[in-house]
Amino acid sequence: MLPALSLALRDILDPKLRRILALSLVGGSAVLVGLAVGLGYLVAVGAHFDSSLVNGLIELAGGLGILVLTWLLFPAVATLVLGFFFESAIATVEARRYPELPPPRRQSVGEMLRAGCRVALLAVLVNLLALPLYLLLPGLNLVVFYGLNGWLLGREYFELVALRRLDERQLRAAWREERLRLVTAGAIIAALLTLPLVNLAAPLIGALFMLHLFERLRRRGGRVFDPVNQLAAR
Repeated sequence: MLPALSLALRDILDPKLRRILALSLVGGSAVLVGLAVGLGYLVAVGAHFDSSLVNGLIELAGGLGILVLTWLLFPAVATLVLGFFFESAIATVEARRYPELPPPRRQSVGEMLRAGCRVALLAVLVNLLALPLYLLLPGLNLVVFYGLNGWLLGREYFELVALRRLDERQLRAAWREERLRLVTAGAIIAALLTLPLVNLAAPLIGALFMLHLFERLRRRGGRVFDPVNQLAAR
């Protein structure tokens, strides 16, 4: 797993990928700023009590809540934005690292939208529901956060990569067979997303990391990856 991560970190220096990274950063930042401004407006509108102390407490609590919420939602938002540039980034790395691969399978627009949005929206919902645990269980909140997001991000990034080579039935079988490894990879991606500065590039690093991990699993010859091996042999 570490060799796959090391390759991803080296790939991020590619000039084409630096451009994709810049575009995804601008898009993700715009979404989060818009969300924070909207929530801040709602807090300001709601803080209209007769007591200035109560209003101040509401604004303080609201500001802290907005900071926590945007931090929790960053992984899902960043990944959704990356989805617009995902195919170009993966194709660039595949052409350099795995030139023997055949063209990826064709995906319908509906399939790509489902893969890109379903787990990302689930990540938003699950993290919102888990917010009380994050706030009320110091120490354990990290275990809960990395456990939940390891599962969510592992599945999300795996689907984005694997659906280029496997159909949905094969993807489900591959997930079942390699679940523990993929959840661990998701936890690593979640950790990257929480590191200051590193988190700006983490969605793209995570996508490339999952690509290299997928290729290592494929080359290892797992049963559920047989269809990919047969395609690559042609």
